[in-house]
Order: sequence, then C-alpha cells, then structure tokens
Amino acid sequence: MDLAEFQVHYWHWLVLGVALVIAEIFLTSFTLLWFGLAAILVGVLLWFIPAMSVTLQVFIWIIASCGLAIYWFKFFKPKMVDKTLAGISREAVLGETGQVIKVPVEGSRGVVRFSTPILGDDEWHFICKDSVAVAVGDRVRIQDFSGNTLIVEKAD
Repeated sequence: MDLAEFQVHYWHWLVLGVALVIAEIFLTSFTLLWFGLAAILVGVLLWFIPAMSVTLQVFIWIIASCGLAIYWFKFFKPKMVDKTLAGISREAVLGETGQVIKVPVEGSRGVVRFSTPILGDDEWHFICKDSVAVAVGDRVRIQDFSGNTLIVEKAD
C-alpha cells in the first residue's frame, strides 16, 4: 500500500486518543490527557464529517489540545491547591493552636491535636516552653520545634 493512498479514519484518532489518555496514567502531569481528549474529539468530528482533510484534522487536534491544556492550567489547576497545612514550611505553622489531649508527666511528653494537619500530622508530642502546667482540653500555641517535638506555650 502506498502512503499516498493511506486514508485516516475516525477510529485512528479514537485509538490515538485512548492511547494518550492511558499513557497519562503513568505520567500524572495532566498533559497527555488533553492531547488524548482532543484526538477523541477529532475522531468524533471525523465520524460525522468523513470528507474532512487530514490537514484540517491535524489543525483541529492542535487547536483543541492547546485550548484544553490552557483551560486546565489557567482555570482548573489553581482551584485544586491543597488547602491543608501538610507539607508547608516550619515557619508557616509557628503560632498555630491545638488542644492538649495528653498532659506531659515526668519522663514523657504530652500530646496535642490540631484541627488541620500540621506538617502532615494532626497529633504531635510536645513540651511546654514555660513551667506553666497544662491540663487536658487546654489550648496551646506552637512556639518552636525540637526535633520531632513541638515546644508550646499555653494560649490565652
């Protein structure tokens, strides 16, 4: 078969689109997904308009791919920002308050629970900055870190 006689059918675009969408599973960048969806769109259009030229098909695929990718990065991706405090820097959590669930006693540290995770965890061991005693249910504020332990003070 001569390449000049080769004709692109709608199912070629559908197979390309599905292959790109499946390849996105391994990349997780949400880039190939849009190229795959654009190829599926061209396949559907070609099914309804079988006389469409290959040049027009490729042009529609490029425009649809770029349009979908821009739409994703401009409008949807910014709305998917992680709003928890997990994974943020140490300085950003200084001053956060939590509730004491276990009081520190001689030889052991207390445990404080936060309503949202702090650096990936909602419960942390703590020691008091001052010699002020805390009770279960008291609110404490993060002042510093000492390894994997919080240094806290009683919140007013």
